Amino acid sequence: MDATLGLPVLTILIAVALLFDFLNGLHDAANSIATIVSTRVLRPQYAVFWAAFFNFVAFAVFGLHVANTIGTGIIDPSVVDATVIFAALVGAIVWNVITWALGIPSSSSHALIGGLVGAGMAKAGISAAVWSGLTKTLLAIVLSPLIGFLLALVLVAIVSWLSVRSTPFAVDRAFRILQFASASLYSLGHGGNDAQKTMGIIGVLLYSQGHLGDTFEIPFWVVLACQSAMALGTLMGGWRIVRTMGLRITKLTPMQGFCAETGGAVTLFLATYLGVPVSTTHTITGAIVGVGAARRLSAVRWNVASSIVYAWVITIPASAAVAAATYWVVQVLK
Repeated sequence: MDATLGLPVLTILIAVALLFDFLNGLHDAANSIATIVSTRVLRPQYAVFWAAFFNFVAFAVFGLHVANTIGTGIIDPSVVDATVIFAALVGAIVWNVITWALGIPSSSSHALIGGLVGAGMAKAGISAAVWSGLTKTLLAIVLSPLIGFLLALVLVAIVSWLSVRSTPFAVDRAFRILQFASASLYSLGHGGNDAQKTMGIIGVLLYSQGHLGDTFEIPFWVVLACQSAMALGTLMGGWRIVRTMGLRITKLTPMQGFCAETGGAVTLFLATYLGVPVSTTHTITGAIVGVGAARRLSAVRWNVASSIVYAWVITIPASAAVAAATYWVVQVLK
């Protein structure tokens, strides 16, 4: 472990972590608002305010299980030092910026996890990984979009059956109102799961420097700072990715948007309760594909969906490689 950091260096590292959290909100704003924008229930400028509010208040609803997983369940806390944290954040931020610029809805969560793994292994080898927590996280890569897909598919079937005697106009009007509730729940789940990842990073940094004593915990000021940074990033939008998520995968009606958001929200609530750091991007994409496939398989633009899957596959290795390279460069420059 590095020598105890001075306050200026520690402050800079925390600021870099909050920058990642801001970029996470910017990058993943599409996850919260893509469906409600694509169904034209809300304009983008209003939708981001709606999503930002629920992203921020999520800390009052959920515990800090995900933050604890990130802080102690991905790499061994004894391996963590300032260089590891810095390299992990650089790996995640670089990958986020690249995919944001290209309009690819990759996972900020898995970019951060890849950064942690790459930096930790660059320092201590394979033994740096906490395989129980890492395995659980890697399993969620497959399960979260699959659960979102299945829930959305089932919801579409149930809602379609319940609405069979209603006119299309009445159904459309009802679900335009209900989409406000489903979008709120999804944004709440997004804020509850994603902001906690940065809390875990800052928490393990403070713990490694002896600022938390012998017990790992997340100070309340860290909770507020991370929720605020994510909400501010969401306010800045992310229209490039909104277009991919809400318009290019499949065409959505308000009823389908409601089912996608509700299926995604249930998945996120469950994962956050269990302390699993899932990808909100994976979850909502699976749900959107589910509602499209419920209509007919040809309604989904599978070439777009497959390009998103490719980005998912390379996110952890790519961010890990950038983080490992950053760690080695810093070591050389010391």
